Amino acid sequence: MTQQHSDPARTDPAATDPAQTGPAQTGKPSMRQRIIEAATELFYTQGIRAVSAEKIIARVGITKVTFYRHFPTKDDLIVAYLERRAAWERDAVGGARRAAAGNACEAFRMIAEGIGAESCGPGFRGCPFINAAAEYAEAEHPVRQVVDSHRRWFKGTIEEMLQELHVADASGVADQLVMLRDGAMVGGYLGDPQTIARSLYNAGRAVVEFHAPQDAPS
Repeated sequence: MTQQHSDPARTDPAATDPAQTGPAQTGKPSMRQRIIEAATELFYTQGIRAVSAEKIIARVGITKVTFYRHFPTKDDLIVAYLERRAAWERDAVGGARRAAAGNACEAFRMIAEGIGAESCGPGFRGCPFINAAAEYAEAEHPVRQVVDSHRRWFKGTIEEMLQELHVADASGVADQLVMLRDGAMVGGYLGDPQTIARSLYNAGRAVVEFHAPQDAPS
């Protein structure tokens, strides 16, 4: 989670998948990729509902027929945008856990640093999932379903890490850490982002140490 918010549009795993990008020898993004890249920038900087399909079509420089061939509805494009971001975050968290080589405390530190670095990046406007949820209040809407699915994954991953530390009530403690993460993302946008990584890590560590066995690694 150390890249800036706009990078998922450029580094999505699908970008290296020939099935998604077209002929591998061209090295060029597919039309679908180009549309998602444009939507990512516009949705994040201007708000999802504020950006029309026509604005994205104009940004990419394509016809409506081409756009709707890839995305029959705007909701389909929003879902693709959020799923791409979710895949990037899963890769980032997974990378931190691998780099920590089984040390859950070190993985927590790296994740906190990544969140802090992201919130310090130029153009940061908060968590894309929280932003999307604020615009789509209906729990059954496809956009909210993607948001909820990603948050369940994130909490589940935190639970796994807490279980590695033998923390009692891993689910309850994970809820607390997710809440801290949400606050850090909002604080990075509204407050001083330079303090986010340190504050998030210190607060998270205090929560974990309070619930962890006395002989757990720190």
